[in-house]
Amino acid sequence: MHWLTILLIGVAANLDNLGISVSYGLKSTRIPFISNLVIAVISMLCAYLSITAGAWISHFITLKIANIIGGCLIIFLGGKCIWESLYPKTATLPSAKPDFEPIHMDSNYSRVIAHPDLADINEDKVITIKEAILLGLALAMNCLAMGLGAGFTGISPLLATISIGAFSMLSITFGIMLGSKITGNRIANYSNIISGLLLIMIGIYEIII
Repeated sequence: MHWLTILLIGVAANLDNLGISVSYGLKSTRIPFISNLVIAVISMLCAYLSITAGAWISHFITLKIANIIGGCLIIFLGGKCIWESLYPKTATLPSAKPDFEPIHMDSNYSRVIAHPDLADINEDKVITIKEAILLGLALAMNCLAMGLGAGFTGISPLLATISIGAFSMLSITFGIMLGSKITGNRIANYSNIISGLLLIMIGIYEIII
């Protein structure tokens, strides 16, 4: 069983969570336990579905080819993370909404997907359950393609999902604590690069084992 891959997938899938939560900690924004749990559950659901899909597809090809395809996909995702960190796309942040405007989940979905650090829509310094759903969906996007690649390599969907959920809870808790104690945002800035390097290592490991 790929215990090392299961552990590293859990870490790599949640480095974005760490970076985003550090940025929230810097702004003194809280993510209560229940909101943290909602984010973790959404990540777990997305991860389980994609890992299961990858595992199902792998039944139609040989184990060696499945490992190569999964490893290459994970390496590609790692390279994409690093590229986007080094050469970020320029984007105009949405203008602030008036305090009296009601919150509409549908209208804010694309906003939070593009900028997860803007999930605190009502700017009350607390990520509510409704906001946690949006934030969880934004962060879970990283788990979909990663899970598909991991599924090709034959890892246990259940154990990988538990690993992703556990590290999601830990990374957000630790990130908020760390962000409240530091004066810069370097962890948030470099989390994608670290995640990308880790994914490349996982991909190479899965190809050569």
